Amino acid sequence: MRPKHEPEQITDLSRLRAFMNPLRMQLYRLLYASGGATASQLAEHVDETPSLVSYHLRKLSEHGFVTQVNGRSTDGRERWWEVASEEGWGFRDSDFTDTPEGASAVGAVTRGIIDTRVAQYRTYLDQKSAWGKAWNDAAFSSEWLLDLTAAELGEMSDEFEALARRWRERGKAARTSGDTEDREHVSVHLYGFPFRP
Repeated sequence: MRPKHEPEQITDLSRLRAFMNPLRMQLYRLLYASGGATASQLAEHVDETPSLVSYHLRKLSEHGFVTQVNGRSTDGRERWWEVASEEGWGFRDSDFTDTPEGASAVGAVTRGIIDTRVAQYRTYLDQKSAWGKAWNDAAFSSEWLLDLTAAELGEMSDEFEALARRWRERGKAARTSGDTEDREHVSVHLYGFPFRP
């Protein structure tokens, strides 16, 4: 049984393929950050039609990534959506790379994730002056070159995840208690991978 706070591990290829569409990845990230939205609200953010966004939300729902929220509609016609789990999801390459279809899906989804993250960081860089000194001084971008074994890299990954989870819970508790002044969404990207110079 997986620990309570661990992201769901995708092992089914059809579920992984749901994220081969970049718009679905974008919609999922927006729902995760906002805590919930309608297709119309999301359509404004992604510059698409509400009907196309609704279609992709239904596809994400079919695979268990998002769910409809009852009781938030003000007129009974709006459909509100949210992510199915705030713990998110992940996958291991090795669960899919034994077939060409699986390897292709892993490559497409991983590249989509990286493209989304790079676009998000570039947006921050383009808008840096609007954030002001405090946010710009707090933001960071770092790279370390380490000599590790695969087991040590896995251990470091677990430590980073525990650290990020602790800070996420701290921010969530603050929002719940009404402490929202100067609080913004913050995206933290860490990568750890082997390379040979």
